[in-house]
Amino acid sequence: MPKYGKKASTKVERAVHEMKQGTLRSGRSGKKVTSRKQAIAIGLSEARRAGGKVPPAKSQRPR
Repeated sequence: MPKYGKKASTKVERAVHEMKQGTLRSGRSGKKVTSRKQAIAIGLSEARRAGGKVPPAKSQRPR
């Protein structure tokens, strides 16, 4: 079974594409995203909110 669904890959692809164009902005501050890792995190977060098959973020896992 794959960990990530199709929705996750499309959201991440869109976020990375926007980051390369220079139009991707971060949440509250609205600063321009320059890091590839941050762009992927934003894409996965959007996929989670849209109900895609994405594992929970590490910070949200119970210990």
